[in-house]
Order: sequence, then C-alpha cells, then structure tokens
Amino acid sequence: MADATLLISSKNYSSWSLRGYLLTRMAGLPFEEKVVDPDDPVNRKELLMQSSSIRIPALMHNDVMIWDTLAIAEYLNEMFPDAHMLPEDRLARARCRSISGEMHSGFAALREACPMNLRLFRPNFAVWSAVQADIERITEIWTECLTYWKGPWLFGQRPSIADAMYAPVVTRFRSYDVKVDRLCERYCHHIMGWAEMRQWITAAQKEPEQIDELDIEF
Repeated sequence: MADATLLISSKNYSSWSLRGYLLTRMAGLPFEEKVVDPDDPVNRKELLMQSSSIRIPALMHNDVMIWDTLAIAEYLNEMFPDAHMLPEDRLARARCRSISGEMHSGFAALREACPMNLRLFRPNFAVWSAVQADIERITEIWTECLTYWKGPWLFGQRPSIADAMYAPVVTRFRSYDVKVDRLCERYCHHIMGWAEMRQWITAAQKEPEQIDELDIEF
C-alpha cells in the first residue's frame, strides 16, 4: 500500500505536476496518483497560467499536505535524506537551491509563449526576444553546471532537485524545436532518457483530455 498520495493535473500539459512526480519518485516515497478533473475551475486556471498561485501538485503524506513544488522538494529532502536530492557539497547545494528557485519564479516569457504540451511539435518555431533571453539564461545555467560538475546531471552523477525543476523545460525545447549547443543537447537527451520521464511521457500520450487553448496553432 502506498505511503502517500500525489495530487496531479494533466500529464500532457502540467509542468508543475511533472516536477512533483519526479521529485517524489526521486525521494523513493511510495505513492499513488490522484488526478484532478481537467474541468475543475482551479485546475484549469493553473494550467492556463491564470492563477496567482500553484496548488497542484500537492503531496499528502501521513498527516501532512504540502503544495508548491519547492515546498514539496524541501519536505522530501528533509524526510528522506538518504535520497540525496540536494548535492552533498556545500557550494553545489547552494547553487542547486539558487537555480531551482530561479526556475520556480522566473522565465515567464518562455512559459507563456511555449506552454508544455508533450504531444506537440512545432518545427522552426519562431521565438520573440524575451523568450530568447529566457532560453539563453537557461542554457547558460546548464552550461555552467555541466562544465563545473561534469554531468551527466546538473550536479554530477546523480539527479537533484534542479534536474526535476528543469526537466519540463527540456520538453518545451523539444516541442518548440529550440536549438541548443552540443553540451546542452546531451543534457536534454539524458533527461529525456530518464526512466521516470519516459514513464510520464508514455502516460501523457494516452490522456484523452485536450485543452484547446494549449493546442492552438501558432
């Protein structure tokens, strides 16, 4: 029997749900998924970025309920230290927290122009300047981490909270045909080969729900 319940949204469209799923799997906590009705007004507002806060995913563990992806990450790291969700090295740990926070609160242009949609592919998709600035900052972060900590994950030989936070960005780069250099492309390939990512994407392909606003032709 599962020890916890993870409340998630659409697997095809919800980058935050994907982050919550990856974090919980990384922690090694057995859990069952509970999917929020796609027609639920709160869920729909969050998917369309019309909500002032993100309350899905939410993790229910024993007598505790945690929402907000970074809060879930910190809770799981505290409860399951043997999972090493944060790097052991102090410098790496500080950088991991910093870039995870930057992902959590930033890159609004990329989120708006390139919403997550795992069933989508837009070859030669044209991005405007603010989106390009977000892309350049993200690849700068990846390059710095992969160069210093040698990969294949952002902080070396094991996945961290930061990899879970940036994994949905990799899917956006794939969906909108974003070109990156060889080092970042290797990282993207590694993330897409992550067993947990493959399982999530396979399930997303089978979802019957479609949100017209997120499937619009650009």
